[in-house]
Amino acid sequence: MKSLLRTPLAQSILASLLGGYLAFALRTTRWTLEGDEHFVSLAANGSVIFAFWHEFLPLLPILVLIFRKHPSYRPAGIHALISQHRDGRLIGSVVERFGIAPISGSSTRGGAAGLRHLLAVLKQGDIVGITPDGPKGPRRQAALGVAQLAALAGVPIVPVAARTRSRIMLRTWDRMPVPLPFGRGVVVCGSPIIVPRTGWQDAVPEIAAGLNAVAVQTDALWPGSA
Repeated sequence: MKSLLRTPLAQSILASLLGGYLAFALRTTRWTLEGDEHFVSLAANGSVIFAFWHEFLPLLPILVLIFRKHPSYRPAGIHALISQHRDGRLIGSVVERFGIAPISGSSTRGGAAGLRHLLAVLKQGDIVGITPDGPKGPRRQAALGVAQLAALAGVPIVPVAARTRSRIMLRTWDRMPVPLPFGRGVVVCGSPIIVPRTGWQDAVPEIAAGLNAVAVQTDALWPGSA
């Protein structure tokens, strides 16, 4: 059964099913945006990195849906760094259905190529989403890559998190929540973080603190197993 699920056809069918369910769940949820001023002013005027913990990855498409409906929306490419692992390729196929272009790479495989690709799209005015603790953790611990990317590209990082009140918590390393339809949800955008060109490594604790702050805020608004 496992070998069957790994075939391209099975992966395509699974991506279609997951994408369809996620679109249904997100579109039937009533969303609230906290930190609108951070979300709009940066995304509407230039390149920005939206950073979020890996557990919030299924809710990434709602950022795109909200952004494209906002009065300050400007056309821009939206990209997400996705692991080259099989699971990462599946996630990439799912997010593509929401107009998010996956960029393959990680800290262990394809890291340099992924970084170059991310820099290129940021320099052309696009938007990037990245999970600093992905793809394998440790949970809610930021790796160096996001700070290095922001420093080299000269763009701000906006920490974001999202939570739905009705959800199923998976027993994965990141305790990923799967949204249920017909509920309520919140997206929280924190204050932008500017990473200096030199000494960018010192910004990692600030980035982690910003990501934790928005995650805690979502948990407070819709409490549950965090």
